[in-house]
Amino acid sequence: MSVATLPTGYVGHGGWRGIQFWRLLPLIPRNILLALLHAYRSTVSHAYGDVCRYYPTCSAYAVGAVQQHGAVIGGARAFWRILRCHPWASGGVDDVPPGRRFRFELTPHGFVVPLRKD
Repeated sequence: MSVATLPTGYVGHGGWRGIQFWRLLPLIPRNILLALLHAYRSTVSHAYGDVCRYYPTCSAYAVGAVQQHGAVIGGARAFWRILRCHPWASGGVDDVPPGRRFRFELTPHGFVVPLRKD
């Protein structure tokens, strides 16, 4: 799996069209952090290759954590995961626990948008 490729659970078919701006406001910090993570994954992380002991990689885990839990809690979960990723870690599959109150859609690029009321 390529470093820049997100696991299938971290992308969706949602879109920005037809969503009122005021419904996007609470998601701005989350999506800004996701944009930064995508930039990191396409530059720095891409240069290192697949060196993480865990699946998904630490940067992909950070994307999933921010998507599911928001900028603050998701960022804290990602930070904790990075602290656990060291040469003596056993590694393995470590999926992001789903957010109990996650009521959003994901775009094909992994950004979070409100559910459409269609």
